[in-house]
Amino acid sequence: MKMLKIIIPDRMSGSRLDSALSEMLPDYSRSKITAWIKSGDALINDKNFKPKDKSNGTEAVFLTLNQKQNNDWIAEKIPLNIFYEDEDIIVINKQFGLVTHPGAGNWTGTLANALLYYDPALSKLDRAGIVHRLDKNTSGLMVIARNEKSQKYLVEQLQNHSVDREYSAIVYGHMIAGGTVDEPIGRDPKDRVKQAVSTSGKDATTHYRAIDRFKSHTHVKAILETGRTHQIRVHLSYVGHSLIGDPMYGGRVRFPKKASEELKEALLNFKRQALHSKKLTLNHPISGESMSWKAPLPDDMTALLEVLKKFDS
Repeated sequence: MKMLKIIIPDRMSGSRLDSALSEMLPDYSRSKITAWIKSGDALINDKNFKPKDKSNGTEAVFLTLNQKQNNDWIAEKIPLNIFYEDEDIIVINKQFGLVTHPGAGNWTGTLANALLYYDPALSKLDRAGIVHRLDKNTSGLMVIARNEKSQKYLVEQLQNHSVDREYSAIVYGHMIAGGTVDEPIGRDPKDRVKQAVSTSGKDATTHYRAIDRFKSHTHVKAILETGRTHQIRVHLSYVGHSLIGDPMYGGRVRFPKKASEELKEALLNFKRQALHSKKLTLNHPISGESMSWKAPLPDDMTALLEVLKKFDS
């Protein structure tokens, strides 16, 4: 347990106390500071106060930093493919089939459970240091924060769209050229499990271009500006190029004319959306250094591309 004493300066008189404390404690997020105020870990003259209360200037705020677990998720020994790590971040190449964190129907066996086993200190952080997510059946690169300062700055980079995320996807249809989908995404009013392009949704922008074109399919590079749920899957489906293997947005398996038995079998047996987080670029949350990583395509996507090439030859 650690105790901090923060003196609110005169210049902040009239400011909300949560805002004043955020400025005085730049290494912690506004939401974290608000949570401390509401839990009674932050006190003025041994008394509770509200985040919206105004400062008179010169208040002494006593903040108790309890090193307690932020969740009750259990640690589990699950293999992780660590691409890079230092004392502030971990970069992993997530295998498909792994849920990001516990939730309804998946309380164990997730990436968060694996991270807590790999580094028990992550139990002190919200969501075990996870700052963004990949769908269960999407593979590829993710960054994990190892301390609150790193978590705060990584979240800010994601919110400011300064983290570059490049994906590889294999889609239905022969794509003539690349483009940009700039359409808002929200919950599908007809199916609450799904997302959809919706005027009432949140802004979402996806850039895409063809890497390899086949007779009836295309290997695509997709770059996210925003990070909405199922964004690439929804946007590419919206422009008529749904992902192979996507059970939610792809519809039934479609075979090209005169498809070989090998191709039919490959398409039928590809049981997850053909999507891989290939490249991740960000500024290190502590040093500020620009860092970038590339993860090769997983074996299942590589094998599918080989079958598509063979069908075209």
